[in-house]
Amino acid sequence: MNPGSMNADDFASWIRHAAELVTADAERLTRLDAAIGDGDHGHNLDRGFRAAVDALPEGVPPGKVLIAAGRAIVSKTGGASGPLYGTALRRAGKALGDAADVDAAALGAALRAALDGVRDLGKAADGDKTMVDALAPAVAAYEAALADGSGLAGCVRTAAEAAAKGADDTVPMQARKGRASYLGARSVGHLDPGAASTALLFGALADVTGEG
Repeated sequence: MNPGSMNADDFASWIRHAAELVTADAERLTRLDAAIGDGDHGHNLDRGFRAAVDALPEGVPPGKVLIAAGRAIVSKTGGASGPLYGTALRRAGKALGDAADVDAAALGAALRAALDGVRDLGKAADGDKTMVDALAPAVAAYEAALADGSGLAGCVRTAAEAAAKGADDTVPMQARKGRASYLGARSVGHLDPGAASTALLFGALADVTGEG
């Protein structure tokens, strides 16, 4: 890839690599979900991302790649994660429009759109012990790195680190949204599975953009 931008092939590579990481981590994600949720997050997301890979189009701009992946995830992923991840990717894709190349600023705007989409759909705020607790700090870190003059790969790496820390920070939180919220204080001490998978996806993006 061009170190300063991403094209459609780069975004397709991100989805493929994310699918690989989700498959490899599906058992752990499902165990995390079994502790405070329905116990199906990893397997559901694995199925969804496999479908996203199968649905990747050719000869279209990056935005259309993400929209196609998002639609596939919505159609094949059970539970709440399908609509949330699908919305995130589709909102990001729409934010990219028909641009053939995506620079650091455009990617930042797409990630912000993804966060807004997740917040709109899930009605979750920071500290509710959801995927937002990884996604929001990742987007904020990306924007801060961009403002400091970092290039695309540097911004993504900073965002991935923030997503991982954000996921870890959900452990002492008490869940206020979703099935985990029914557990009350018993949800404390567990890593949120949605935050964990969000960190995984940012890690996949960092792997892909770090190759340029």
